[in-house]
Amino acid sequence: MINNDSCKVAFVGAGYMTTEHIKAFKDVPGVALAGIHSRTQARAEALALQSGVATVCGSIAELFEKTQADLAVISVPELSVREACLEAFKYPWTCLIEKPAGYDVADAEQILLGAVKLGRQAYVALNRRHHSSTRVVLEGINQQKGSRLIHVYDQEDAIAARKAGQPELVVKNWMYANSIHVIDYFSLLGRGEIVSVTPVIEWTPDNPQFVVAKITYDSGDIGIYEAVWNGPGPWAVTVTTQEQRWEMRPLEQAMVQPYGSRKLELVAPHEWDTRFKPGLRVQAGEAIKAARGQPHSLPSLADAMKSMKLVQAIYGSGF
Repeated sequence: MINNDSCKVAFVGAGYMTTEHIKAFKDVPGVALAGIHSRTQARAEALALQSGVATVCGSIAELFEKTQADLAVISVPELSVREACLEAFKYPWTCLIEKPAGYDVADAEQILLGAVKLGRQAYVALNRRHHSSTRVVLEGINQQKGSRLIHVYDQEDAIAARKAGQPELVVKNWMYANSIHVIDYFSLLGRGEIVSVTPVIEWTPDNPQFVVAKITYDSGDIGIYEAVWNGPGPWAVTVTTQEQRWEMRPLEQAMVQPYGSRKLELVAPHEWDTRFKPGLRVQAGEAIKAARGQPHSLPSLADAMKSMKLVQAIYGSGF
């Protein structure tokens, strides 16, 4: 259905993330911004006019019928993701789904099942995997032998989420809606299968404060997750081997400390991560490859489910 010279991309949703995705896809050679659908028609019309999207449609069915798009980018609120995905899966385009692909594990499983039943190619926009900082860290540690110590620092604010108008069901599952951004680093950086998730400081939903867990892999790698709820703290990731220590704080910035040195050396980010929301330009290019049936690095719904289940394990539902 698709050749190497063109790729038609359609968008479901007309909020902030759709705007950022459009900027990234617009920069990829050979991409046509074919159409957009949103429940809020006025927002879709305004974004289409602003961004040069060809067609505004009143439904996902109409979006496919009028555009015959090769790729559908789905960026809708958490509680609307499953409905939008199951409707989009009726059509033979590749899907890129903004995270989280489900507001909890059960919701995510229904989305995955829907894609599997219809044999659809569906991927999750875990854009931090595509940061230039993340890619340079991976390149560095993949050259090192021995086990890795992966430390992920999380900070979440359910109070602020509630004040911002997030639905109560989303707030109660905020670790899936927001912590997934950093917990996914364990799936990317840890090697082998997880054999245990051990609570050090357990999650207390009635009085959220601190959460700490140890993650053990059959490869010998070890992960430490540390979260501060409703208090100050960074989003940061460190990876330590015998030869190097890498640090991403902020996540968009990579620094390396070689063995024998006391200094962290900054690695400059790729210019795409300054021109676009970090990770989105690389991700857009990978999504086009996926739509063309070419090798790519996008995480599938099944890959994303591993991170969702790790969130579940850390926050007290077992592993």
